[in-house]
Amino acid sequence: MPDQKTSANPLFLRDEDLRQGIELLFFAYRDFTSRGDVILAKHHFGRAHHRVVYFVGRYPEIPVSELLEILAITKQSLSRVLSQLVREGYIVQSAGTSDRRQRLLRLTEKGHALEQEITMEQRARIAAAYKDAGAIAVEGFRKVMLGIIDSRSQKRFLTKNK
Repeated sequence: MPDQKTSANPLFLRDEDLRQGIELLFFAYRDFTSRGDVILAKHHFGRAHHRVVYFVGRYPEIPVSELLEILAITKQSLSRVLSQLVREGYIVQSAGTSDRRQRLLRLTEKGHALEQEITMEQRARIAAAYKDAGAIAVEGFRKVMLGIIDSRSQKRFLTKNK
């Protein structure tokens, strides 16, 4: 029989269960990003730089407009971070093939190395947690995370897996 203190009844979530979920997200994010923060600090970068490098690495030739949509930030905010990453040789921009006004982004070798250094540690952390939790828990986690993000962002994941 499961421990009633750690097993939430899916039909009735107490305030304490919800608050614990909030705290778990805070602590997980803190620990998930901690090693990356150290790596980024060596380059005088912050988490905004990491998000840009990660998504440009994940989606090579991503248009700036799509990156703005993913990050949900202003053009001005992205411009500051992106300009630094381009200036320091982590990202290159090129014109779109069908629309020359479109700016496409990709990582340089230097950018790819940074992205891999941070992502390798984060992948290892996720892999260990997934392995420890098991397949059913991983699918439950995925459902919970999809339930937390807005419906517009959910579409990115729901269409990929069909």
